[in-house]
Order: sequence, then structure tokens, then C-alpha cells
Amino acid sequence: MRFMSLVKSKESKLSAPPKALMDAMNQLLQEAAKEGCVMVQSGGLFPTQAGARVRLADGKVTVTDGPFTEAKEVVGGFAVFDVPSKDAMIKLTERFMALHKVHMPGWEGECEVRQMAAPGEPEPCGQPQKAHATV
Repeated sequence: MRFMSLVKSKESKLSAPPKALMDAMNQLLQEAAKEGCVMVQSGGLFPTQAGARVRLADGKVTVTDGPFTEAKEVVGGFAVFDVPSKDAMIKLTERFMALHKVHMPGWEGECEVRQMAAPGEPEPCGQPQKAHATV
């Protein structure tokens, strides 16, 4: 099954990860692959000042350029993993966050872990998938 991990923190605290953290994450990914947890894709995101929001509300589409000062936390990066179970993904994410504690003292944030929907895949952690309308 596939999961996406969204790394969130205060935008004012966003910074490039130190090399020691990147090295430790590479080591973690090698160990995780031996356990059946394989990263498919990942990436960091530029600050919200480089982005925009497109919103549909009350029948109107509006565009707001960043930065988004009202945002308490923003997504700073993401990763997609093929894993054997939700528990395996949570354990991997706990290890990932522990690396931040060691290599970025004082950093605070969270990872939101979400199972990805895909045709033929079970829906939330083993439940049969229902038909979805396409847009």
C-alpha cells in the first residue's frame, strides 16, 4: 500500500536541512528498504511566497498569491512510500522524526501520514474500495 507523508512546520522556522540530517535520512531509507518500506518519490517545497492558492467558494474561483500569513503551519516537503502496512509507515515516520530531534535541535513540526487511494488497492488500511465518481 502507498502512503504520503506531509512534513509540516512553522514557515518562519523552515530552513534547508543540514547535510548530517540528509545523510542520516539516506541511511534510514536504506534500512527501511530492507524492511519492505520503499520511498517512491519525495521533495521539498519552496516557501509560500513563491506559491498561490486557487479557491472555489460561493460559486467563484479566486486566486491568492503567497505568502499566506494566516497559515500556522505549512507543508515543507513530502514523501511517498510503498509499505506493507500502516503500522510500518508510522514506525518509519517516528524514526524520521527522531532524526530531526538529533540533527536539528529545537526544530518542531509534524508529519501527516495519509494512505493514498489507487484503483484496485484496498481502501483505508484493508477495507474494500467503493466506486468513486470521476471528475
